[in-house]
Amino acid sequence: MKARIPNQGGGRADMMKKIQQMQEDMERVQSECQAAEYSASSGGGAVEVTVNGSHEIKAIKIKPEVVDPEDTEMLEDMLIAALNEAMRKADETAEREMGKVTGGMNLGIPGLGL
Repeated sequence: MKARIPNQGGGRADMMKKIQQMQEDMERVQSECQAAEYSASSGGGAVEVTVNGSHEIKAIKIKPEVVDPEDTEMLEDMLIAALNEAMRKADETAEREMGKVTGGMNLGIPGLGL
C-alpha cells in the first residue's frame, strides 16, 4: 500500500512556478555577486586590492612608502594577503546571498560556489 501525501493546494503547477522563480532569483543573485567589487587591504592599508565576484583583479593600490627595492618579499606578501582576503569576501557574499534565495539548501549546482 502506498502512502498518500495530502494535497496541500496548488499542486504541481504552483511547485513549478516556485522552482522557476527560485531559478530566476538564483541567476539574478549570481550575476549581481559576480559584478560586485570587493576590496581588502593589508599592511595597515599600505596595499589595497579590489576584485570582482568572478575573482578578476580590478585594482591594486600600493602606497609609495612600502616600495623597498631591497625587500620586495614583504610587498609580495602584502599583495597575497590582500588578494586572498578580497576573494574570501567575494565568496562569502555570494554564498550568503545565494543562501537567502535557496533558503539555505545546499543545491550542489556547479558554478554557484555552493
